[in-house]
Amino acid sequence: MRSDEVKKGHQRTPHRSLFRATGLVDEDFEKPFIGVANSYIEIIPGHFFLDRVSRIIKEEIKA
Repeated sequence: MRSDEVKKGHQRTPHRSLFRATGLVDEDFEKPFIGVANSYIEIIPGHFFLDRVSRIIKEEIKA
């Protein structure tokens, strides 16, 4: 997996420590890391719903 570049090996121990501080557990390191990006911003009314959509997408990816 491409995300192994930041999570595998002895040199990545500090990286894993920071990831664990965000709540990741051992099982999470066996899965690919997937980033979710969107154009949500509070000042544009048409983008207001994107925050909710991105939360749903992240929950589904994690499931």
